[in-house]
Parts: sequence; structure tokens; C-alpha cells
Amino acid sequence: MSPTKSLASDFSNFFKSNFRKMSEVSEVITKVDIKPKSMHRAKIWSNDVENLYRFQQAGYRDEVEYKQVKQVDKVECWPETGFVKKLQRRDNTFYYYNRQRECEDKDVCKVKVYVY
Repeated sequence: MSPTKSLASDFSNFFKSNFRKMSEVSEVITKVDIKPKSMHRAKIWSNDVENLYRFQQAGYRDEVEYKQVKQVDKVECWPETGFVKKLQRRDNTFYYYNRQRECEDKDVCKVKVYVY
């Protein structure tokens, strides 16, 4: 089996389960340069919306794009909450985030959720 077909099958296996964490999905996606198929806005706050908010504040679409651009395997997260702790922007400055929620209710509708 070719590496491309293997990655494609790994990719589809990840999406068969609806209960996968975003970070698990991004591990497979970062191996191949995949673009999102569609985008919608978040309606309610969740842990995933919180992390997307943090990535977008730093200038990235989501964890997938961050890992592709910065060539990193893991994103530093707070162990207590699982929220992103630190991100490096494209101009190499760092954004540091708190343990608690930072995306206020008024900002939830600004968060873009990409579908791959």
C-alpha cells in the first residue's frame, strides 16, 4: 500500500469515531498538507472552541495549521484543563494563555470551526 493511501485510510479511520479529541485528529492531518473543506462559526462555548479561539488569536486557523507551519509534534497545554498554554506566532513572538477560560461569551460567535 502506498504511503498516501495509508495516510488517507488513517485519516478516514479517525473521522469514523465522533468522540475523538481535536488533537488526535490533527496528528494525522499534519502528516499531509490538507486544506479545510468548509467553515462555520461556533454557536456555544466548549473546550474545543476555547482552543480554536486561542489558535486564531495567535494567527492560525487551528491546531492543524499551527503544527504544519511551526513543524511541531505537540502543542503545550495546561494539564488541568487541556487548554493551550503557549503558542508561537508567525513573527516568532509568543502568546501565553491562562489555565481558565479566555474566550468570553461575546467572542464565541467570532470563532471559526473548520471541517476537514
